[in-house]
Amino acid sequence: MYEELSRDAHAVLFPAFDGLDLDTTLVSFLYSGGKTLLLGESRAEYVGRRMSDERQKRETQQQFKDLATKARGIAGPVLIGVDQELAGIQRLHNLVSPLPDLKTARQLSSAEIEKAAKDTAEAAKKLGVNLFLAPILDVVRGPNPWLDGRALGGEVDEVARISAAFIRGVQSAGVAATAKHFPGHPVTPEDPALAEAVVSGTAREILDLASPFRVAINAGVKIVMTGPALIPSLDPHWAASLSPKIVGMLRADFGFEGLIMSDDLDAPGILRGASLIDSAIASLAAGVDLLLLAAGPHLPGVVEGIVQAVERRELSASRLKEAANRVRVLAETVS
Repeated sequence: MYEELSRDAHAVLFPAFDGLDLDTTLVSFLYSGGKTLLLGESRAEYVGRRMSDERQKRETQQQFKDLATKARGIAGPVLIGVDQELAGIQRLHNLVSPLPDLKTARQLSSAEIEKAAKDTAEAAKKLGVNLFLAPILDVVRGPNPWLDGRALGGEVDEVARISAAFIRGVQSAGVAATAKHFPGHPVTPEDPALAEAVVSGTAREILDLASPFRVAINAGVKIVMTGPALIPSLDPHWAASLSPKIVGMLRADFGFEGLIMSDDLDAPGILRGASLIDSAIASLAAGVDLLLLAAGPHLPGVVEGIVQAVERRELSASRLKEAANRVRVLAETVS
């Protein structure tokens, strides 16, 4: 029983690291049941919305292929994800066909956006990448330093059109797309990656601007990522990635049946003074399936904390199993 719980707990973690080497911690993670890896970027690259010149000179297609081969040799089907955003971060830089910038995307037809996204995803798939943490569906209507230079704009219909075309193109190439960050962050004066950010606005305002998520779900998006900030009008107690109300809304009201991913559990906007382990347990209990967090030597402790929560009946074994199986099924589908 313990071994099964441990493998399930490994399967629901999505560790992010900014290199292309699997260290001993990540190798152990994969051997023990891990099914996902996020090839991330440095903080400076995240803030600058571009990969460093040094990285672009150093990284090769073969390095990505070698990492993917090694990971899948250890763990079988594995989700290997990157940020590959239309208007923002493009982790694969010049190693794949470029995505159009936002100005160009607005001038393209939906068919043209779909074709460009498919070309990029096909190139990524050849490198072993099968998951894009994109598109961003937040309709930004005010201050938002977190999404500055990344969001698709403030017009609901145009955000929905561009995003749906991107999703269709990416997924037609066998790469899972991620609609983020549910239910949207139209006005967020603080960066949730740095502070305990709060999203202002009434529930009606937030949900009216969340309609691109309905379009994305109708387009068949495989993953929806919940947001990293507190939205008091929808849940005054829990940030979106830990909120039973908001996750429940995504399932019941928006009709999403796929995999739900948290935003970065290490973010102050999510933690809000709680521990990483307690936040992981709360997110799973709320109905999230895959927990994004930084890689490192703390991973075994998070796994153990999740297992102990099941043993203490703070988290049901069936909920953990449901989440783990959603991750495994998607990994098999796109591998």
